[in-house]
Amino acid sequence: MAEYAKIFKAYDIRGTVPDELDESVAEAVGAAFARLTGAQAVVTVHDMRTSSAPLAEAFGHGVASQGADVLCGGLGSTDMLYYASGSLGVPGAMITASHNPAKYNGIKLCRAGARPVGEQSGLAELRTMAEAGVPAAGGARGTFKAHDLLSGYAAYLKTLVDLSGIRPLTVAVDAGNGMAGHTVPKVFEGLPISLVPLYFELDGTFPHHEANPIDPANVADLQQAVVSSGADIGLAFDGDADRCFVVDEHGEIVSPSVLTALIAVRELAREPGATIIHNLITSRAVPEIVSAHGGTPVRTRVGHSFIKAEMAATEAIFGGEHSGHFYFRDFWFADSGMLAALHVLAALGSQDGPLSSLLSEYARYKASGEINSEVADQRAATGRVRAAFAGRPGVAMDDLDGLTVGCGGWWFNLRPSNTEPLLRLNVEAADEATLTGIRDQVLRIVRGDAD
Repeated sequence: MAEYAKIFKAYDIRGTVPDELDESVAEAVGAAFARLTGAQAVVTVHDMRTSSAPLAEAFGHGVASQGADVLCGGLGSTDMLYYASGSLGVPGAMITASHNPAKYNGIKLCRAGARPVGEQSGLAELRTMAEAGVPAAGGARGTFKAHDLLSGYAAYLKTLVDLSGIRPLTVAVDAGNGMAGHTVPKVFEGLPISLVPLYFELDGTFPHHEANPIDPANVADLQQAVVSSGADIGLAFDGDADRCFVVDEHGEIVSPSVLTALIAVRELAREPGATIIHNLITSRAVPEIVSAHGGTPVRTRVGHSFIKAEMAATEAIFGGEHSGHFYFRDFWFADSGMLAALHVLAALGSQDGPLSSLLSEYARYKASGEINSEVADQRAATGRVRAAFAGRPGVAMDDLDGLTVGCGGWWFNLRPSNTEPLLRLNVEAADEATLTGIRDQVLRIVRGDAD
């Protein structure tokens, strides 16, 4: 019997195939999702994993058992699902395990208009329904109908970013054998781009490296390709192509915070005074730059459900996360790595300088990146850090998401993992020496090495 409690996560469904997630589970979830949403039709999209097409079909059978029609989008990226859900006005399901290794698969769900489904917005209820089983509805079963999404998706993205008149660019793209290998050629079609493709063959076994560009080891091939080919820019996508990371012409990885600031400035030029969302791990440069350009920065917790909820509540035009997720109001408040990439290409191609020069004004501080520490008691370790910094002159603290401590030219955030006995530390400072000092102090306390 499937362990539904194990595979239902905070934002999606994820597990190993077939022992945790198989076609019977997918069918049960499909039936529950159709019943939960009450939709007359549901759109499905799936990635390139060997198990994805069968799981998508099984999910569809569950949907059809409730009398709802299934719009089969076939192969696609997660942001293509959001395009389908938004443009067609129907709920949707993406069969993918994103950046996870080959043995995993999963289901990402959204309501009509690409509205998110998370633990607090239907996923917990869906788990209860699927676990209990949803009997077939009376009346006729729903039908299956193939629905081509790729051309419309590519065309729609290019209505949101002005790429007219950009100079010719050489762009290296590492698709990681994931869905960017399917979407990039169509999106780039008609643009003055010379493409240097890496690993565009769809292969869910990930023979070259994991499709997880947040790990620098998985970007090494792209860095080398950018330098050796003389490319103007490198783009790395994760397995379901909803996240994008950027490499400059020197092969240096660009911080997602820098990209957040760049795209925010572009969106503010289009709509002066707009609200921009950033999570509390993004660089302090982001709210500074947003404010300097007349925008309103709003700080949120980490996690796409918090970002999307705050964007909808504030009508924010754009939101960015340190993890490479970028959200757009005009893309139904959903995230799209491809749309973020087009913004960067438009900015680069509309001026003559190299990418590193273009981005230099957005990189103001030194950052540690995320450092994980395994601890037996997250609460106690956090309490020790709080006590060590409380009362220091000029120090401010808040508990929006974990513990954030700041003073003058530095800040750090210490957050517990929701799934592992880990504390995640991010530190930012005006210079490397301050960064190193604060980082080492906090880690000594967290790991029990303090004097």
